[in-house]
Amino acid sequence: MDLSLSSDIVKDNDGKLVIDPEQAEVVKRIYREYLEGSSMDKISAGLEADGILTGAGKEKWHTSTINKILRNEKYMGDALLQKTYTTDFLTKKRIRNNGTVPQYYVEDDHEAIIPKELFMQVQEELVRRRVVHKSPSGRKRTYSCNHCFAQIIVCGECGELYRRIHWNNHGRKSIVWRCISRLEPTDADMNCTNRTVNETVLEEVTVKALNQILSSRKVFLKQLQENIARAVVMTDTLSPDGIQARLEELQKELVKAVGNQRNYDALTDEILRLQKMKKDSEVDDHRRTETMNRIKELQDFIGKQETNITEFDEADVWKLIQKITVYADKFTVEFKSGVSVNITE
Repeated sequence: MDLSLSSDIVKDNDGKLVIDPEQAEVVKRIYREYLEGSSMDKISAGLEADGILTGAGKEKWHTSTINKILRNEKYMGDALLQKTYTTDFLTKKRIRNNGTVPQYYVEDDHEAIIPKELFMQVQEELVRRRVVHKSPSGRKRTYSCNHCFAQIIVCGECGELYRRIHWNNHGRKSIVWRCISRLEPTDADMNCTNRTVNETVLEEVTVKALNQILSSRKVFLKQLQENIARAVVMTDTLSPDGIQARLEELQKELVKAVGNQRNYDALTDEILRLQKMKKDSEVDDHRRTETMNRIKELQDFIGKQETNITEFDEADVWKLIQKITVYADKFTVEFKSGVSVNITE
């Protein structure tokens, strides 16, 4: 059974998986930089600039290598067995398994390099950057840069994203954010006249939004508690643990039913159905956990911040803010925890 191993996690003399400490630090760096907003190209360039070799001892880091590292479940201690299989036992030729033979997923198979929660955050970020933003005009946009405001500044007039540009207005240089439909107009969105916003204004809006929450902390803490209550109510009656317990019972019954083909087939179908239910339930459970984590992050921020904020910190944007919508006379700041505030000028 193939584990698709590389030099950061290898087998010892007893066939058990062990971590190469030096390579593990490289993996941790890749995960950390990706969550901090770096693109795969930027991570690759940084590793090459620092003279860090790949697991295969190569100087060149391809983005495809970074992509595989960010998606590989082995780094959180799990293993997907039989990713490839042998087609010819004489030549020992192996090919990728696209469903021809069964695959087996083993949780907590070996020591983890990346905590499961961090691994799941990276998977969400991979999806976020891949998901196409579709504007009301039908145009599609993908992840474009690693700035903290990228993909979260939205035009309140036409629904399009804002893009970061370096502006030279009569010799005066500045960094501004402007509605993409004004930068790339079409017949459908020529009428968008929403304003261009200086980056310093967006930073000020962020600080004001955070301070508005801090100045009314009792109100927002109450709202966050209500959001937690709603998340708890969403919990399924049959949890992943409950499904797993039933699966273990069915597997025991399956052993007993080996001589009875009808019962064996029925039990197999039920096991496959429950396995799918478990996977779906785990996804839902993870989403609820992430919702709770986002709420807790804002609760912790409110609890630790005793005074108003005086300086902009992009880390606050990465951690707390979901979207900023630009209108002619105001900004609406939506937090990942489910609360929002309006900032007028």
